[in-house]
Amino acid sequence: MPRSNRPRRARGRDLEHEDESTGLDRLMSSWKRTEVRRGREYLVQPVSAASAQKEYVCPGCGGTVLPGIAHVVVWRADGVLGDEADLASRRHWHNHCWSIA
Repeated sequence: MPRSNRPRRARGRDLEHEDESTGLDRLMSSWKRTEVRRGREYLVQPVSAASAQKEYVCPGCGGTVLPGIAHVVVWRADGVLGDEADLASRRHWHNHCWSIA
């Protein structure tokens, strides 16, 4: 019988159809810290270089946060519209840009 060259998935996992709430739960459960800037409270979550897989625009400098570059994700912790709205407005910052903001 000829050998199959198809990639095999891990049993019990379907990574192509990852539920959006699962991604949200993963984001909320990983290590993060609270910082206060200009009288507002923010949640800051570091993203490792290995986990950074997409391009983002840094609101601090307007430059691109490239894939493979460690950075931070920042969102309001005390927003009036609720947690879901705060998470929807999260932004990816270069580490240096967030530290001087």
